[in-house]
This record gives sequence, C-alpha cells and structure tokens, in this order.
Amino acid sequence: MRARDEAREAWDAKLDELHERLVSAVEKLVIGDDWRRALEFTARFRSRSFGNGILIAVQHFAAYEAGRVPDPEPSYVAGYKQWQGLGRQVEKGQPGYMIFAPVTGRFASSTPQDSASWRRLGKFEKPQPGEAVRSRMVGAKPAYVWDVSQTAGDPIPERSSPALLVGGAPEGLWEGLAGLVEAEGFAVLRVEHAGMIHGANGLTDYRNRTVAVRTNMDEAAQVKTLAHELTHVKLHGPENPDATGHRGIGEVEAESVALMIGAAHGMDTSAYTIPYVSGWAGTVKDKDPAEVVQATGERVRKTARAILDALPTVQLGGGDPPGLTRDAARAECAPHAARVAPPVEPSRSRAADAVVRGL
Repeated sequence: MRARDEAREAWDAKLDELHERLVSAVEKLVIGDDWRRALEFTARFRSRSFGNGILIAVQHFAAYEAGRVPDPEPSYVAGYKQWQGLGRQVEKGQPGYMIFAPVTGRFASSTPQDSASWRRLGKFEKPQPGEAVRSRMVGAKPAYVWDVSQTAGDPIPERSSPALLVGGAPEGLWEGLAGLVEAEGFAVLRVEHAGMIHGANGLTDYRNRTVAVRTNMDEAAQVKTLAHELTHVKLHGPENPDATGHRGIGEVEAESVALMIGAAHGMDTSAYTIPYVSGWAGTVKDKDPAEVVQATGERVRKTARAILDALPTVQLGGGDPPGLTRDAARAECAPHAARVAPPVEPSRSRAADAVVRGL
C-alpha cells in the first residue's frame, strides 16, 4: 500500500506542477503582442489543446534560454515512440516537454437518453445486451513530447508554405470559407461599401441567414472578415446553446478564430486584430484580459481547427511532423488509456480547470 500511495503522490505532484506552470503562463498573457503570439502559436500547433500548446511554448523557450535548442519557438513536436516511427531518435540528455494527456473510460447505459443512467465499466467488463457504450475523458495524466531539434535521424520532409502578395489573399481561401458559410445555410453577399451594412466590414444576419462583406477593402481584409463572420455563424447564433450571449466575448472569439485561420495561411492580421480584440475584451465585466484569453482559448482553437480541416487550401503545418498521422499520435497514449487514473483534484484555478476540460 505504501508504494501505491507514493506512486499516487508522485502522480498528483506532476499534475500539480503542470497546473501551476499553465496558470503562471496564462496569467502572463495580456492583450497585445504576447496574446497575438500565443494565438499564432496555437494556430500552428492546433492539433494540441490550447493549454498544451501554451505549455509546449513555455517549456521550449526555457530550453532555448538554457541553450538546449537552437530556436526560441518549436517547429514540430511528437512523442518518443512517434519520433522513432519517423526514423528519428531523441538525443541523449534532452528532457521532454510535459503536457496533459487524456485518460478515457468506457460507460454503458440501457437508457442513454437519461444522463444519470450511465455507469462506468471495469477494465475487462463487457456491456449488458442492449446497452449503449460511450467513451469519455475521466482524468488526465502527464505525457511528454520533444521538438524535432531535440532529435536526430532521417530528414523531415518540408511542407510547401503559401506566399502572399501584399494585400492579396491565399488562393482558394475566399471560396473555401464561402462554401463553409453556405453549408451552414447562409448566403454570402458582397456589398460595395460599409454604409450598406451599418458601417461594418462584415455583417451576419441570423434572421435572413446572410453574411455580407464589403468589397472596398483589400482581398486579405475581405477574406479575414469572412473568417470572422463564419465564426459568428458557427458559434453565436440565437439557436446555439453554447453561445455566451455576451457581445464582447463573441467578438473576441470571432476575431481570434480569424487570426488563427490567417496565421495558418501565412497571413498576419495583427494590425487589425490586436486593437479590435483589446476594445472588446475590455467590455467583459469582472474579467481581466488574461481571463478572457483563457476562457475563450480552447473554444477558439477547436473552432479554428474544424474550419481549417474543412478547407481545401494550402496551409502551414499543424505542429505534427510531416508523415505522422493522427492515428499514430493517438496510439502514443493508447496503451495507457484503459488504466484508471487517480481522480483529478478540484482545479486550483479557472485556468487550470479549463485545460483539463479542453484536452
């Protein structure tokens, strides 16, 4: 029993360390360049949760300051076995970056519509005949990833990166975003000037189910605005049960998604995005900018990733090494997924709670 208690204490200590590291990093985020860099980083590493993206960035920068890696920002990150599968080996003496990995459990119910009827299945327990089975996250465990600069071996094939003309937009991005708007049942309108849409760059009309963007802007501005309005369509409609209903939070989310979509296509939208978000974040009562960033970060990342995954455009990488499939990434933790993790203690803060929910 003593050994088990010591193992549990070591487990809890690692989770506590992760919580504290994440909370410290989030508290340092402010509306401005730090916030922009955080979103641009999570746009490029969107296969990771928002919290894990921040943890990777913080630990990699510490490794850079200690002289263990050559660049202040990571390029590709993967687990130990994942790198081996790509023909590379973590170099001796290179510590990994600790992140949260989800622990899942299986649940069964004969009346799935009753949320209280679901019961946790044991490790080898089979459901009863007629029962529905679902898996869901029940906890978190520490896991480790390494940047490519901490490994050696076979060369990594480089993806082609989109190059933009000044004022231009990536090829096919307008058409791709417009198609996603239309898939939601909204018509895309291009109007001549802001006076036709109440002085705005773009406008989503939920009643008439239209999205309008003014055309007397550069193409880059038009496509960024369309990404912003697509986010309103997906997240903020009156029938969306997850919508906060707060205008300021909605605008922060929409513009943050637009920045991430732009960043994934090599576009820099910060000149417009930073002051826009600064103004709207200040309207959120009883929250400072860091709290707004933390509260919206994971929802923004998931929305941006869903949009980017649905676009047929050439994009910057998502943070995984080229050649690594998501099935391989999931397999890194699969052997441990069935283990029953010690229950996660109540969160030390809203920031720490958010990362566990957002894995």
